[in-house]
Amino acid sequence: MYKTTMKIDGMMCGMCEAHINDAIRKAVPGAKKVKSSHKKGESSFLSEEVPDEQVLKETIQETGYKVLSLENEADKLNVKILGADMFRFAVKKSK
Repeated sequence: MYKTTMKIDGMMCGMCEAHINDAIRKAVPGAKKVKSSHKKGESSFLSEEVPDEQVLKETIQETGYKVLSLENEADKLNVKILGADMFRFAVKKSK
């Protein structure tokens, strides 16, 4: 999973948040946990693949808002669990 966080200019209310969330779901069909905050000027969501930044920015811009920044990061929890499983496997093999 990848977490995408965007700073967005122009959100003023809860309805603006809903417009942004709809635009994200349109640009990234498999998006999960889509959240926006007009107070923070920020939106975030999870996806299986790294989203196409250009498509995401264009879709949001079409609704009248501007993406100021966009950041993707791998879900750190999955990496930690995978590492722990591999460590246990290595310990069992060495006995």
